[in-house]
Amino acid sequence: MSDPRYLRDPRYPVKPNPGDRVAVLSPSSGLPGLFPLPYELGVRRLQDEFGLKVVEYPTTRTMGVTPEERAADIHAAFADPGIKAVIASIGGDDQITVLPHLDRDLLRANPKPFFGYSDNTNLLLFLRDLGIVGYHGGSVMVELGRPGALHPSTAASLRAALFTSGEFELTEASSSGDVNSPWEDPHTFASEPYMEPADGWSWHNGDQVVEGIGWGGNLEIISWLLMADRAVRPADTYAGNVLFLETSEDMPRADEVYWILRSMGERGLLRQFPALLMGRAKSWSFEKPLGPEARATFRRQQREAVLKALQQYAPDTMAVFDVDLGHTDPQFVVPVGGRIRVDGPARRIFVTY
Repeated sequence: MSDPRYLRDPRYPVKPNPGDRVAVLSPSSGLPGLFPLPYELGVRRLQDEFGLKVVEYPTTRTMGVTPEERAADIHAAFADPGIKAVIASIGGDDQITVLPHLDRDLLRANPKPFFGYSDNTNLLLFLRDLGIVGYHGGSVMVELGRPGALHPSTAASLRAALFTSGEFELTEASSSGDVNSPWEDPHTFASEPYMEPADGWSWHNGDQVVEGIGWGGNLEIISWLLMADRAVRPADTYAGNVLFLETSEDMPRADEVYWILRSMGERGLLRQFPALLMGRAKSWSFEKPLGPEARATFRRQQREAVLKALQQYAPDTMAVFDVDLGHTDPQFVVPVGGRIRVDGPARRIFVTY
């Protein structure tokens, strides 16, 4: 098992500089092979706007690759001293099958900044268990491959997380985007996505200041990890940490969100976290194309489900809702295993990159 001292003293990998080589991997799904337009746009922006040299690995554009082959790409990228960061192309739904094939000693000996979210919660929490800070956010196909242009807030957060150290303040978005257009249509990339006025942050028990190490990610993936007993330590290991959660385009119903959190509460997890950052719920997908009023209702019901679980299992925990993390546009990068400071009286949130 890993040394628990990292819970008090996080290990931030050395950051890249413009001009450095970075790996682009598909630890979950080879969707770049099916949808080259957003992938190639994201790669160009990494090169042209961030000044990085992209190195693509054998499984990056290939669907149906085995967990062993994906693990081999992860090992190759981390072991190469010339690679200064590793960035996921996109998420998926089976990265949990890759974890048993990962070499803990190799990854621990070669820490690199890893960027990804959604199904990449698996690898982020695996690295955190090794004492390596990772970065929840910044996929190639979604954030970097955003139609029209990178969102300025997303770009600022990603640039800070990639290249700098120190505190970065998250801010409330004045508008957000939830409705997507098809990636196979070139016309999608001619203009920026439709944005609508955003709900401001909503605070619960916001009379506290909490600072701790970040733990969390996509709620659905965390539920799978808990069921498989992977990358999750005994509950009291996380005492004093800051929890952050978000839900995906699968759009779990409010009662499903509550059931997952209830199980975390029964496990003794929820009460360990004095603060929770809850991402703005993704409330539209091609399978569930909700209208504006239905989307607002969906988000409200999710907030109510989370509050219900907190009131039962962690009544003193401070919570901030509708933070732009995870499946949001714009998106802020959140450090997994890095420091997060939530200032309730001042209504401010800071992360340390």
